[in-house]
Amino acid sequence: MLLQGKVAIVIGASRGIGREIALTLAKNGASLAITGNKENLLKEVAEEIEKINQKCLIYIGDVSDPNTSKELVSYVIEVFGRIDILVNNAGINTRIPTLELTPEEWQKVININLNGTFYSCTAVLPYMIKQKSGKIINVSSTTAKTPHKNASPSYGASKAGVNYLTQHLALEMAKHNICVNAVCPGPIETDMSKQWSEEYRKQVLSKIPLGRIGEAQNVADTVLFLSSSMSDFITGESININGGTYMN
Repeated sequence: MLLQGKVAIVIGASRGIGREIALTLAKNGASLAITGNKENLLKEVAEEIEKINQKCLIYIGDVSDPNTSKELVSYVIEVFGRIDILVNNAGINTRIPTLELTPEEWQKVININLNGTFYSCTAVLPYMIKQKSGKIINVSSTTAKTPHKNASPSYGASKAGVNYLTQHLALEMAKHNICVNAVCPGPIETDMSKQWSEEYRKQVLSKIPLGRIGEAQNVADTVLFLSSSMSDFITGESININGGTYMN
């Protein structure tokens, strides 16, 4: 029970990696507030969390709206009185080539992936500063560090921005005993990967030194580590979780 008595917010928790993160934090003792835009899926996650006797709040909202984060944080403080962990997992991807990418499509990805992360961080940080402790984990991507043909430039640019934001906040917040880190998943089995053709799956596998596609639990376990006291001397890092696909 690495997180006994802690309160965590997981943004983008309705399915896939976010769902696994929320369940893993709860299994390790944390009370949860989970967000997303699919109420039915969030309710399913909350039910799973409550089965293991942990409290779970649900909040529906658009992360690209700064008011969403402010209202969510106020709600969590009102109910739990503190926030120890923030996990920013909400994100979208497109596969539109550069010259076909409209300004509106570019901005949509930036608004959710980068701006949304900024809004939630700035909403939570005043409370963590007051507590003189906190852990923020931003879910980025290996695409933040190296180009990928299967992603639009807006996705890579937004996630590269998340990595820089992570470092900048880590530098600013260190004096307050707040650690800010990111995780950069590579190929992970999700609803999206299940739609891959067999040919594309083989191409992906051929580039993974460990010879297998990762599981959402692999990401959740790393987030758990970064959320716990085991990582108290780690801040400003962007940790690759990709089976060796990209190493730095």
